[in-house]
Order: sequence, then structure tokens, then C-alpha cells
Amino acid sequence: MAVIGGGPAGLMAAEVLAGRGFAVTVYEKMPSLGRRLLMAGRGGLNLTHGEPLPGFLERYGEARERLAGAIAAFPPEALRAWSAELGQETFIGTSGRVFPRAMKASPLLRAWIARLEAAGVGFALRHAWTGWDPAGALRFDTPQGEISAEHDAVLLALGGASWPRLGADGGWAPVLRGVGAEVADFAPANMGVHVRWSADFAARFAGQPLKAVALAFDGQTVRGEALIAAYGLEGGAVYALSRRLRDAIAARGEARLNLDLRPDQPPQALAARLARARPGDSLNNRLRKALRLSPVEIGLLREAFGGDLPREPSALAASLKALPLTLTGHAGLARAISSAGGLTFDSLDDRWMIKARPGVFAAGEMLDWEAPTGGYLLQASFATGRAAAASLADWLAARP
Repeated sequence: MAVIGGGPAGLMAAEVLAGRGFAVTVYEKMPSLGRRLLMAGRGGLNLTHGEPLPGFLERYGEARERLAGAIAAFPPEALRAWSAELGQETFIGTSGRVFPRAMKASPLLRAWIARLEAAGVGFALRHAWTGWDPAGALRFDTPQGEISAEHDAVLLALGGASWPRLGADGGWAPVLRGVGAEVADFAPANMGVHVRWSADFAARFAGQPLKAVALAFDGQTVRGEALIAAYGLEGGAVYALSRRLRDAIAARGEARLNLDLRPDQPPQALAARLARARPGDSLNNRLRKALRLSPVEIGLLREAFGGDLPREPSALAASLKALPLTLTGHAGLARAISSAGGLTFDSLDDRWMIKARPGVFAAGEMLDWEAPTGGYLLQASFATGRAAAASLADWLAARP
């Protein structure tokens, strides 16, 4: 068996196939395996999420039905058990996100690769897949030149198109289009958005967090954290709205995002506290003392409203409950956490096999689905890798 792609989906597929008794080679174009997994673990490896499965599946939007079977067969609790088998016990954080206790990806990845090697899985690094030769063998560019390799079946787990310097650049798309598969254009997902900050605000507050805020757009409200960037806003709460924001910016050239700096407090309570402030206090002192607004929050109010920032308590309270930010664009694929687009589900049969290329299966982020951060991306990558590998093994077993 050939598995092309040494990320989470590909390595999980290799594990399943080796467990079914097949000889497996994993081809990876980078010099090492699991680079995206290691990047994901830099701030704490968020493997999956602890919310109940019905709500969990809703995070995948239009792709829910196509992913539901794979995730139900390998749900979050199964992923946690798998991690524990590799010596990496997990815990559920206060946000519901699931992390290894070590918080890092490297211990899990090392143990995983060691287990795959013990199972007989071979690894061919610096092998960039370029398609098929006229005889149907796989072609690879290697440091020693182009080579061909024959296999009984192939599983593609080539990743999406975000963070291309880590290996997933979407370069496989023309190859699959060339054999008749449909590949939707790539677009950034879970990305930051552009705001035209003043030079003073950007210089002073870039890198400052906004904690326990709420962002609202197009009838959806998300609570969480955000981060001021020199170019705009990023962070989990922004990423949760990224699909809607991306589509609105593409359609209209901009989007208006409303920021609630105190989502747990009604405007009447905020106005009452402002009204009790000392008459001689400056506006900044009233906001700081009465509402405990941080310098970056006060800066945001002034950035959004300028000279129109009201002083009257009720109007001022309403302003910080619905602070408008005009978004003028979004980060591109090179900075996005994940990507939308990819090999469409209509190009696959129910067994994860590419209709236009029998014997070639696909899994992971190269498929056309997107999900917010929080463990949903990795969960679906692991689960589809397992599902496609099991289907590949069953398909081979059924052949005459």
C-alpha cells in the first residue's frame, strides 16, 4: 500500500492498513513527518473537543453528513484512548478542548512513529508526488531524481493549502483535476481579518489580548478571546466566524463586525456604574474605574468612535456593548490555520475512493470541508484517515 502524506490523516491510515496485515509505505515530500501536527502543538496540542457528538458534528456545516460516519466510528473518546495508548493521557480544559497532559505534539508524534515502524511501516521522505506515469505507477520527485513506484492501492492524504511552508500547498490539485476529479478552489479558513487601525493604535496595542469578549456578525454571536494584530484581529472568536466573514468580504468588499467588551453585563448595569463615577473624572478614568476597562479596550472604543464616543452613561454603555469594526479583508492562505476547498465529496464514492481513479482513496484536509479551531480539524483528519484506510482494505479484500 502507498500512503501519500505524512500528516495526521496519512499516519492514521498507515496504522490501520499495517494492522490489517498490509505492507505500507508512507511517502512524504518534506524531510520529516507531522510538521503541521508539530506546529499545531506549539501552543498546546488541541487534539479534539469534549462536547457531545450531535453538537460536535454541527461544527462541520455543509460537510456534516459526509463526515458523520467517520467521526462516529472514531469519536473524540476513541481518539483520547488512542492517545493514551501512546503514553499521552489527555484532559479536558475549561473551554471543552482536549489536550495531552504534556501539552506538546512531539512526545505523541515520536511514540506514534515508533509504533508504526515496529508494525513494519516504511517511510520515504523527500518524495514529492507528481502523479502517475503512462503505466499507472506513482511518480515522485526525489533528491536523486524522478522515480516510479508500483502499489496495489493508494491513499492520498496530501493536506489542504494553508501554511504551505510546512508542506501542504495544494500542489496536488492540478494532478487530480487532470484525471477528472473535481477540486474546489482553495480559500483561507480560521484566519485573521484586516482592520484599518490608526498607526498609533497598532503600534501601541498590537499583540494585546481581548479576553471574555463576544463577537457578532450576521446573526451569529461567538464568545471567547481575540488578539489585536498590527493588521487587524485574530484569535479563536474571530476564527469561529471566519467563514461568514470571508464570504461577506468576498461579496461586498468589507464586513462590519460588532464587538461586545462586557458580554456578561447588561447595558443598564454598565450605565448605572458609569453614572456613579465622580463628576470630575476624565472619560478614561470613568471607564477604567467604573468598568475596569483595560487600556486596549479603551483604545478600541476611541478607535471605533473617535470624537463621536458618547459621554452620557446609557449611550456610552451601549457603545461598548456593540463596538463596530469595519473589516476590509482577511489573511491569506500562507497565514491561515486551515483552508476551505479541496477534493469535493462528489468526486468520491461512499468508500472514500476517487471515482475517476479506482483504487485511489483520499482523506484528511485535502477534502473539501472546513471547521473551526477547537480540536475539530484534527478529529476529522484522524477519523477520515481511519475510515478511508478501512475502506481501502475492504475494497482490496473483495477483489477477485
